Amino acid sequence: MRRVNGAALLSRAVVCMGSSTAVGGTTQQRLVQAAMLSTCSNSNPLWFTQRLGDHFGLSKPYVACGAGGHVCFSSNATPLAQEVHAQDKFLPKDVELYQYEACPFCNKVRAFLDYYKIPYKVMEVNPISKKEIKWSDYKKVPILKVDGEQMVDSSVIIDKLFQRINPENNVVNGEEEKKWRGWVDNHLVHVLSPNIYRTASEALESFDYITSHGNFSLYERIVAKYTGAAAMYFVSKKLKKKHNITDERAALYEAAETWVDALKGRQFLGGSNPNLADLAAFGVLRPIRHLKSGKDMVENTRIGEWYTRMESSVGESARIEA
Repeated sequence: MRRVNGAALLSRAVVCMGSSTAVGGTTQQRLVQAAMLSTCSNSNPLWFTQRLGDHFGLSKPYVACGAGGHVCFSSNATPLAQEVHAQDKFLPKDVELYQYEACPFCNKVRAFLDYYKIPYKVMEVNPISKKEIKWSDYKKVPILKVDGEQMVDSSVIIDKLFQRINPENNVVNGEEEKKWRGWVDNHLVHVLSPNIYRTASEALESFDYITSHGNFSLYERIVAKYTGAAAMYFVSKKLKKKHNITDERAALYEAAETWVDALKGRQFLGGSNPNLADLAAFGVLRPIRHLKSGKDMVENTRIGEWYTRMESSVGESARIEA
C-alpha cells in the first residue's frame, strides 16, 4: 500500500506542479522528496532555491547559520591537512550519516569526513516514508549522529566536527574562507538546478542518477524518475527567472571561473592544502561531476585541475558498511 500511495503522490504532484503558479504545495513537496532532488540541508535540491529548500524537507540556507555557522581561523591558521593529526583527539566510536546520496549538502559532510578519515556509516533515507529518521524531530537531511548526539545542517555539522578535532582553535574565521563558504551555499548551488534539468534528456539523466543512488523501491524509482524529471524540467525554468539566469551553462561556467579566480594561482583556496571552503565547493559539485552539466563545466572552464587536486586530497571514502 505504501508503494502505491507514494506513486500516486508523485503522479498527482506533476499535474499540480504544471497548474500551480507557486512552488511549495504538499504534492510538490512529496515529489521533490521522493525524487531526492537532493539538496537536503541548506537550500536547493540537486539544486533548489531557499523557498524550495524550506518546503521540501531541506534545511535552512547557509546564511541562516549566522556567525555560528562558520569555523573561525586567524590569519596564521594552520591549513586543514596539517591539522589532520589532531583527529587523534577526536575519536568517536560511532558516526552515522542520514542522507540522500545525491544531495549536495550531504556530500559536503561526506567530503569533510572523508578528508579527515573519520569512519562513518551511511543510512540512506527513503524520501517518501522517511522511516529511517522517524526517531528524530528534525525531518531534513543531512543528520549526523556522533556517539548518539544528533547534529543537523551541513555547515553547522562541519563546524562542530572541526572544532572537536581542533579544540584549541578558538580564533575568528578568516574573511576569505567565510566569504567563499557563503558563496558556495548562496550562489554556486543555485546555478546547478537550471543546469542539470536544462533539457528533457538532462532532467532524465539527473533523475536516473538520483533514483539509482537513492533508497527507492523499484516501483518508486521508475515513477520518480519520469514524473520527477518532467516536473523539474519545468520548475528549473522558474528557477532561472528567480535567479536572473538567462543562459544556464554560461552561469555555470561563470561560477566555475569565479572560483578559479578566487584561488589566485594557489593550489587550493586554503593554499597548499584545502580549507573548509574548498571542501564545501568540492562537496556540492561532486554529485554533478559525471552528469552532462558537470562534464561540460570541466571541459569549458579551468576548474578541472582544482577538482582533480581535490579528489586526490580528499582521497578514498571513509564510509564503512552499516
